[in-house]
Amino acid sequence: MWNLGFTPPEVIEAKVLTTMPPDLRRTGPNAWGEANKPGQAVDSFLEGPVFDSLGNLYVTDIPSGRILCITPQLEWRVVAGYDGWPNGMAMHADGSLWIADYRRGILRLDPATGHLEPVLAHRNSESFKGVNDLVFDAKGSLYFTDQGQTGLHDPTGRVYRLGQDGRLDLLLANVPSPNGIALDPTGRVLFVAVTRGNQVWRAPIMRDGSLTKVAAFQTFFGTSGPDGLAATAQGGLVVAHASLGAAFVLNAAGEITHLVRSPGGKTVTNLAFRPGSNTLVMTESSSGAILEAQLPVAGLGQASFK
Repeated sequence: MWNLGFTPPEVIEAKVLTTMPPDLRRTGPNAWGEANKPGQAVDSFLEGPVFDSLGNLYVTDIPSGRILCITPQLEWRVVAGYDGWPNGMAMHADGSLWIADYRRGILRLDPATGHLEPVLAHRNSESFKGVNDLVFDAKGSLYFTDQGQTGLHDPTGRVYRLGQDGRLDLLLANVPSPNGIALDPTGRVLFVAVTRGNQVWRAPIMRDGSLTKVAAFQTFFGTSGPDGLAATAQGGLVVAHASLGAAFVLNAAGEITHLVRSPGGKTVTNLAFRPGSNTLVMTESSSGAILEAQLPVAGLGQASFK
């Protein structure tokens, strides 16, 4: 399928690092599963991987409204549980976890105490469609996607920027399912995973903060589409694909150089690099597994704003 005049991508086989223990899995029907995976048993759905400075990995479990911590010794524990559907997460420079919650907007969690508080629940009293993922820039501004149930039938998904001064800017309002989001090493290019359009969009950021000449950086295929994104130090991206059982490594030109293949399930939802390394971890949500692979490129790392 790659005989298009380009060099075929090199295949990297991921391995299972750890799997959610049975005692943490939730049996029985749940509202998120009935809406998003009708007819399927959903005992968990992992998303939002992010590392802290000690090497702990935090993930969300959407249907149960939980934030989980996986220690370097691969021990799992519940950090917080609440009435929500947490999805993507980002680590703030102060050590707090910021959460994109589909039902409750942007939240902030103290991982040491489990204390949770709202940051942004609505825009001008209008509820969000359903926020999905988020990333900080070097100045501390927060970019996040508002996906809801949008798609090619309803291309009204949104992308916002929340400044440290509290100003909320609507950057895009015509996206068919905005999902993962990332910034390039310069902070002047925004990438958005467009799940139902099966694309990753590239959006240059102008000096005044607006976006211009938004274009398709890469186009995929499948029953779902691109989900989480992780920027590389070389200006490329790693793209989790939620139906192809793989992540795609893109260089700065948007070319697919490597395919990171799941050893089992097909639902690779999100990913993150271990800080300062080329070790990639991925959430495989159909099995509740954390996958790991060594890449030829390093991750960009966390924003270091104050």
